[in-house]
Amino acid sequence: MNLAKVSANGQITVPVEIRRALKLKEGDKMLFFQKENGEIVVNNTSLVAIGEAQRAVAGAKYSEDEILADIMRLRYGG
Repeated sequence: MNLAKVSANGQITVPVEIRRALKLKEGDKMLFFQKENGEIVVNNTSLVAIGEAQRAVAGAKYSEDEILADIMRLRYGG
């Protein structure tokens, strides 16, 4: 079990074990998604992955929010 304290600004330090499990690097973005059952899912959605997704869609221009929503629909059926 890992514990993190929330600062007055709403920031937390992700414990090293969790950073390793999620393969987080400095600058990566984390996605927090709440399932219908209330469970919170955390994913590493780095800009590299988002860029690859944008390039994979033949020249289409999607916003980062649209891509993240698509990722969540595909992974979690949301």
